[in-house]
Amino acid sequence: MTWSIMAFDRSCLVGHIVVVCPQAKRAEMRRLAIDPFDFKTPITFADAGETRQDSTASGVDAVPMGFEYVAIHDGARPLITTAAIDNAIQVLLHDRSLDGVVCGQPAIDTLKIVDGEQIVKTPPRSMYWAAQTPQIFSVDVMRRAHAAAVADQFVGTDDASLVERMGGTVHCVASPRDNLKVTVPEDLRPVTAILLGRMSDAESAQDTGVMPRL
Repeated sequence: MTWSIMAFDRSCLVGHIVVVCPQAKRAEMRRLAIDPFDFKTPITFADAGETRQDSTASGVDAVPMGFEYVAIHDGARPLITTAAIDNAIQVLLHDRSLDGVVCGQPAIDTLKIVDGEQIVKTPPRSMYWAAQTPQIFSVDVMRRAHAAAVADQFVGTDDASLVERMGGTVHCVASPRDNLKVTVPEDLRPVTAILLGRMSDAESAQDTGVMPRL
């Protein structure tokens, strides 16, 4: 959580951070992930819901008045960089025809459509992207998308799917391939190795007087 918060805190385009977590975990989250660090951006909390979609809706509802856009990020993706966040935000700001943008990468694996274990079709790989977070939207669009999902009892696999089903225009924005998600225990090893490498690079840059942009 700290790595993700740090990346958003360093962005000059981010004015407020909402951490979504169970109320019973707030004190622990603040003590371990927030208070030991000198974050400049205001940080507030929203209650987690029963599902990811419920938690996202809670976080969006907690966005303070005056903010036009919201960037939704998984705390399970600690490798996100400030540069990737800024780039995605700028894409959305520069094209007002868009309702949102999704960070991701074009698929590099061959994908198969299967029925049970039987391969039915091999679709063209060029049509597919692996979606990541952050996913960034107009606050108004996101709130309307969640309201429509609740009314229709629709459950999406990500936030963009809620906007897409309303006819919204969402573009993919290339972000680093190493923006990995910690889903299963074996994901911890590569994520930890990358973070340690970044820390080593930062220390080396300090020694030479050149600071990398994380």
